[in-house]
Amino acid sequence: MAVETVMLAPVFLLFLMFLAGAGRLVEAQGEVNGAARDAARAASVQRSFGAAGDAADRTVKDALGESCQSPAVSLAGSRWEAGGEVQAEVTCEMDLGFLGFSATKRMAGTSVVPIEQFRRLEP
Repeated sequence: MAVETVMLAPVFLLFLMFLAGAGRLVEAQGEVNGAARDAARAASVQRSFGAAGDAADRTVKDALGESCQSPAVSLAGSRWEAGGEVQAEVTCEMDLGFLGFSATKRMAGTSVVPIEQFRRLEP
């Protein structure tokens, strides 16, 4: 019985580490998707496209904090016109060092929000 326990303990610990890592990846993807949603919403209530980009950047940095390294937001797919929409794509690098690996995983999330219809737009 003791020999079986000694042989199975490392396998069990590796399985637990795998589950913890997979859970952290799923949680990080949810955080990135939430940051994209928040950035698109913050950008949709601004008057100009420049102010929308600044608001989206601030929102992403506040939402992700230290979770991801070098977060970036792009509003490239947006239609900045009356009745248009804001498309925010957030990307960041997640450090996998907590699992004992010296690697990173690129995480990306996208959200589309209609531009606030009662907001006056400036070019």
